[in-house]
Amino acid sequence: MNKNEKFVITINRELGSGGRTIGRKLAEKLGVAFYDKAVINALKEKFNLSVEEIETLKGEKQNWWSEFKRVMQIGSGSSNFYLPQKGSDAELLDPKELFQAETMVLQNIAIHESCVVAGRSGFYILRAHPNHLSILIQASMPHRINRLVTKHHMTEDEARQAIKEVDEMRENYVKEFTKTSRYDTRNYDLVISADDKTEDEIVDLILQYIG
Repeated sequence: MNKNEKFVITINRELGSGGRTIGRKLAEKLGVAFYDKAVINALKEKFNLSVEEIETLKGEKQNWWSEFKRVMQIGSGSSNFYLPQKGSDAELLDPKELFQAETMVLQNIAIHESCVVAGRSGFYILRAHPNHLSILIQASMPHRINRLVTKHHMTEDEARQAIKEVDEMRENYVKEFTKTSRYDTRNYDLVISADDKTEDEIVDLILQYIG
């Protein structure tokens, strides 16, 4: 990756690894924008959905679209949920459109500016970007649990359950729409363990790698 040209850095991370904070700090060091929930907020505006609805439903083990329709009361009687489209036609919302919209948002961001993107399947969506660095931040289970207990005041049991649920949700979503695994290290240029490292030390490691 050449930091003197327009670039994009995508960071995939395990819950409790500190990856989001690392991404934000890295963006600050590089003087570029940092995106994470901003992408989902763009989807929220486009589809008139809440962040919670999308995040909760998109990673369900079962057919999350069926659950989505139930929550949104789609298909009950004559009520349907339609997307506002240009022109006079309206199309029924489907999960592929959500992913396509997310893809569109990320690709447009990467076209217009250098940035750091955390999560949001960015490693896959932006894989063809000519100046892209893909990073995975991992950590051991004790490290992840300790971070959630410390940062979010959870009990160990609550932290362990949150990790389990989020891991499944994110992996299910990635597999469904990218046909790959977020844990497949072949998807990344750089894989870092957060164990025994501070966030700032990891940022420095990434900067050294970039050169």
